[in-house]
Amino acid sequence: MANKALEPDDFICFAVYSTGHAFSRVYKPLLEKLDVTYPQYLALVALWAKDDQTVGSLGEMMFLESSTLTPLLKRMEKLGFLTRSRDLEDERQVRIRLTEKGSALRTIARDFPACVDGATGLAGDALKKLRNDIRSVRTALHKAAG
Repeated sequence: MANKALEPDDFICFAVYSTGHAFSRVYKPLLEKLDVTYPQYLALVALWAKDDQTVGSLGEMMFLESSTLTPLLKRMEKLGFLTRSRDLEDERQVRIRLTEKGSALRTIARDFPACVDGATGLAGDALKKLRNDIRSVRTALHKAAG
């Protein structure tokens, strides 16, 4: 009996990767209302939760290196959503603060999570369990990667 050839659907990483693309398609019309990309939206969500933080702390929350995050933040600053300035106590640190325009986007986006959660076809405990399982896998992978 011959071994079955592996296919992309045999990999959990492909399931997560392709699901990420599906999420992007659901988010696309929502994010067009804000005129932002998905990574920019995540930065806004993180800043709505905790404004006035360093690039480093924002990067930790988003699982992004500052070399990836800085260009994204520069574009958002040009769009008028946030300001970047050196920390007065530690000039090595750059602090990120929402502008009034960036804060105002929160009102437009307030229903986005419910729309996206609804599109999954899951509800309540099933959705919470999946989210927690994915977080557990992420934590294990980060630990395994060192």
